[in-house]
Amino acid sequence: MAAYLQWRRFVFFDRETVKEPSGPDGAGAKPFALPPGIAVCDSGRGNLVWGFFFFFFPPLMCLNCDLNMEGQIWFLPRSLHLSSFQAYKLRVTHLYQLKQHSILVSVGEDEEGINPLVKVWNLEKRDGGNPLCTRIFPAIPGNKPTVVSCLTVHENLNFMAIGFADGSVVLNKGDITRDRHSKTQILHEGSYPVTGLAFRQSGKTTHLFVVTTENIQSYMLSVKDYPHLELDTHGCGLRCSSLSDPSQDLQFIVAGNECVYLYQPDERGPCFAFEGQKLIVHWYRGYLIIVSKDRKTSPKSEFAGNEAQNSDKQVLNIYDLCNKFIAYSSIFDDIVDVLAEWGSLYVLTRDGKIHVLQEKDTQTKLEACKYMLFRKNLFEMAINLAKSHHLDSDGLSEIFRQYGDHLYNKGNHDGAIQQYIRTIGKLEPSYVIRKFLDAQRIHNLTAYLQMLHLQSLANADHTTLLLNCYTKLKDSSKLEEFIKTSESEVHFDVETAIKVLRQAGYYSHAVYLAEKHEHHEWYLKIQLEDIKNYQEALHYIGKLPFEQAESNMKRYGKILMHHVPNETTELLKILCTDYQPSGGNEGPGMLEGKKANSEEFIPVFANNSRELKAFLEHMTEVQADSPQGVYDTLLELRLQNWAHEQDEQIKEKLHNEALTLLKSGRFKTVFDKALVLCQMHSFKDGVLYLYEQGKLFQQIMHYHMQNEQYKKVIEVCELYGDQEACLWEQALGYFARKEENCKEYIAAVLKHIENKNLMPPLLVVQTLAHNSTATLSVIKDYLVNKLQKQSRQIEQDEQRIQKYQEETMRIRLEIEELKASPKIFQKTKCSICTSALELPSVHFLCGHSFHQHCFESYSESDSECPTCMPENRKVMDMIRAQEQKRDLHDQFQHQLKCSNDGFSVVADYFGRGVFNKLTLITDLPSGKTATTIEAGLQRELLVHSKRST
Repeated sequence: MAAYLQWRRFVFFDRETVKEPSGPDGAGAKPFALPPGIAVCDSGRGNLVWGFFFFFFPPLMCLNCDLNMEGQIWFLPRSLHLSSFQAYKLRVTHLYQLKQHSILVSVGEDEEGINPLVKVWNLEKRDGGNPLCTRIFPAIPGNKPTVVSCLTVHENLNFMAIGFADGSVVLNKGDITRDRHSKTQILHEGSYPVTGLAFRQSGKTTHLFVVTTENIQSYMLSVKDYPHLELDTHGCGLRCSSLSDPSQDLQFIVAGNECVYLYQPDERGPCFAFEGQKLIVHWYRGYLIIVSKDRKTSPKSEFAGNEAQNSDKQVLNIYDLCNKFIAYSSIFDDIVDVLAEWGSLYVLTRDGKIHVLQEKDTQTKLEACKYMLFRKNLFEMAINLAKSHHLDSDGLSEIFRQYGDHLYNKGNHDGAIQQYIRTIGKLEPSYVIRKFLDAQRIHNLTAYLQMLHLQSLANADHTTLLLNCYTKLKDSSKLEEFIKTSESEVHFDVETAIKVLRQAGYYSHAVYLAEKHEHHEWYLKIQLEDIKNYQEALHYIGKLPFEQAESNMKRYGKILMHHVPNETTELLKILCTDYQPSGGNEGPGMLEGKKANSEEFIPVFANNSRELKAFLEHMTEVQADSPQGVYDTLLELRLQNWAHEQDEQIKEKLHNEALTLLKSGRFKTVFDKALVLCQMHSFKDGVLYLYEQGKLFQQIMHYHMQNEQYKKVIEVCELYGDQEACLWEQALGYFARKEENCKEYIAAVLKHIENKNLMPPLLVVQTLAHNSTATLSVIKDYLVNKLQKQSRQIEQDEQRIQKYQEETMRIRLEIEELKASPKIFQKTKCSICTSALELPSVHFLCGHSFHQHCFESYSESDSECPTCMPENRKVMDMIRAQEQKRDLHDQFQHQLKCSNDGFSVVADYFGRGVFNKLTLITDLPSGKTATTIEAGLQRELLVHSKRST
């Protein structure tokens, strides 16, 4: 039970008296006057509605004195222009104006006696200028005439309840505007007069509250047979009950003289101790309006004006039940009723005045009460008041802040932090954080920071501070709860949290957070640098997507190789061949494996040559197209192992492996690099193999020369001398410089030089002259053979010269004969078809004869013999070439003499390929060679033959 005397009083309404509209002369408006005798009132649809019970009043200024007002219903719109119509012949006893429909239900009498009639009026339709009456029926429960005490109508127009003084309640179900579609029945019978009725609609459930002078009952109308429940054993007087709005859960309000009770359909709710005899009860916009007669003499107050409050005065109180304060209180003289319309309350009094109570706006109400509430530290009331009046969030936040400051100054830090939490989103967090940075208040700061994160308003600094609070408090449970929230509830910077946890030594929490939110770099950094759990880190990398697994292996591969070499090597093999995450993180669409560049992981194996060799060999076996760097490194590694191995058997095996790798054909593009590696490790067979592959025959021979392997030098010359003849010359020079006895090798070289005629004898003699051990006997055979060969050549040349001279004389004689005497053609056969010659025929001076048709068929020229033409053309081509060279030589000599820069001329002709390779022939005598003589004779003979023809 809430004590009325403890409630605060405010003035949330402004009171004014309704005045008549100003006249055309602009004179001051007089108070609007109502006629006396108003029996019943209601409001709705933009009108104040009332009816008259009897007609007896003195003449009024605003009404026609001759007007009979009995049985009329009057309407007062906002313009204050009264209108009326005759509803009954005698009197109107009850009115009910629906709020959602232009339907007015009235109860009155057309004749003397107890014979009340119910009339339903449609205000939107007219009948002769008056509202249309759609239905009339007598309001009698059964056959017993009794007085109607109260009336209510459901807004859906399907229910109407009429209460009677004999305790009966008649329920009209169906369309209340039509007789044909409605059904009337007695719902309730009792011994006490019915004083109040109210329909309550909740979803599809309809209840009817019935209150008498002695009890309260609830009927469920949405169920057959209308079950009912008695809620209480005391009632109230007429007009002392009402139904609240949804803000109070549609509770039925019953006002007794001592208390006000609230009821649900199935139970009694709270009650409030409001003293005084209750006359009228209404509900308006969350306020409970009570008009009561207070028999105590009230002292002066700000709500009572300047006059003393007499005992027969009526007090109108407006209560806020939610916030437990009185929003307005004032004294009135003989209130007829309180009506709500046009957003205000209208108080009708017996003296004919209308008083309007206009609610102040929210800001004005708050400003009016804020100072008093804050001064008296009534912050909770101020908060409730602000909420009920829908104050914006900024205004509420300011109240919460002041309330928090008040509690903080009093030392109530727990309460203060709760108020500061309510300011999150409006008040700058630093304002609160600075107040609670003291170590003794760290738990309050933790609560605030937690809520800041839950509302997703925390930044990285707030996350850092919260985690530091957890670690300072050593509250592992809260810490785990914070970091193990679901992903949809994460309200903090994960990376910042990981850093703080790592710094505080909470490695397991940091690792959990990093793994959950896929901060792979932080996870691996903590596992490797702090926890030293290398095996777990390696396993984690194996679950990552390809790109991330590749980058992390490049970053942490050396550390992992140092501590878990075998497992790391295996992971690298998989990563570089056909990688698929062990946890299936690539998703269903990434079934095809990926592979990394194996060459990029070679630095990972620093100081782990055994694992490196296994890795490289695996890559070359399963992936023949591995990068060149893989083969280069594997070759270097095998050469190193071979060079440092002491066991002969193993050394031989390593030797074969290195040589096999060299012969695999993978080093053609990096020939120089492979050669340098073999030379660095003194791998002779490899060096020689590469020399051979690179056609570096002189290097092969020089290699054997450096190692004084004479037989090998000879072998190289024999193998590659045909491809590079200078090898024999170099071999001769090499052996000639040797002071030891090399006669055997010199003889072998000289024999080959002699056979191939590679060097002039004089040059051979000069070369061997540098060797002090080489005597004449070494080259005796060579010189003898060479001289004998030259002698034979001279004899052959002399014989050829003699032959050419004789041939020349013969040809000259023949030429002279042709010139001086006729030529007789005695050929009897054709030189082409060998058949007997027949006329016509063709004869040539060379002695060949042809049938004319054979000649025409085979000859390419009319002036040349088809038989001699091929040989003649060869000679002519040779002569033409010699003439061209002769002309070119003359031109070259001329330009060389006339040019200022002779070198440029020589360079130009050299670039054009004029100079042929110089060949020394030492075995012929000076003068013209046999070939030159023979060519000259043939030329001369051919020229004379052409002239004769």
